[in-house]
Amino acid sequence: MIVTRRTLFAGIGGLVIAGCDRIDASPNVRKLLSLGEDATFSAQRLVTDRAALAPEFAAAQMSPTFRTNGNTMPGSADYASHVAGNFADWRLAVDGLVARPLSLSLAQLRAAPHRTQITRHDCVEGWSAIGQWTGTPLRLLLQQAGLSTNARFIVFHCADDSGGAPYYESIDLIDAFHPQTILAWGMNGTPLAVPHGAPVRLRVERQLGYKQAKYVMRIEAVASLSGLFGGKGGYWEDVAGYQWYAGI
Repeated sequence: MIVTRRTLFAGIGGLVIAGCDRIDASPNVRKLLSLGEDATFSAQRLVTDRAALAPEFAAAQMSPTFRTNGNTMPGSADYASHVAGNFADWRLAVDGLVARPLSLSLAQLRAAPHRTQITRHDCVEGWSAIGQWTGTPLRLLLQQAGLSTNARFIVFHCADDSGGAPYYESIDLIDAFHPQTILAWGMNGTPLAVPHGAPVRLRVERQLGYKQAKYVMRIEAVASLSGLFGGKGGYWEDVAGYQWYAGI
């Protein structure tokens, strides 16, 4: 049996999260875990080709069923209105540390240069599926907005409101400018469905599934993650202690 980082994470990650809640609650332990995570992140960056592509597959290899996970219908009245109107009035904001903030319609995103890729989604719960994604490369939007040299992270604010807490995710500029990092508005040859994150979700193909934020409403360029919500860079990172960098 070949053991990969993904199988290790799936096999022992759940035990660590489920079995260490009490000790993990200690501020000192949280600090030590954070230091270990930073070391792992730095080590992976040193030994990994930053421009390497995630594996892509043939259409015949696509999974017959692609599971949904997480929230499958945000509960806000605004999102329900967008669904009822087929997202005709939906706008994607691109702001923060940029020279030219953007407000883009779904039609504008679909009309922009786009990329189609068939990749494998690896979920932290232990399952995988292969699907086809079509969307606008994130780097094109950041270039159009005029990303500031002070920006270090890209934050995705979502319509999802799991447990009443704002749902968000973030990545660094290396992943933001990766050619396979796209804002997907199509899945398996059809418009992205609501349970899978319509109208737009992030696909950052070299990270685990929980980094693939659904229901993206706003993209914000920031210099630091420390002032955002729980300060860990993402919803699951804040509430469950998931690693911020989930590279595979």
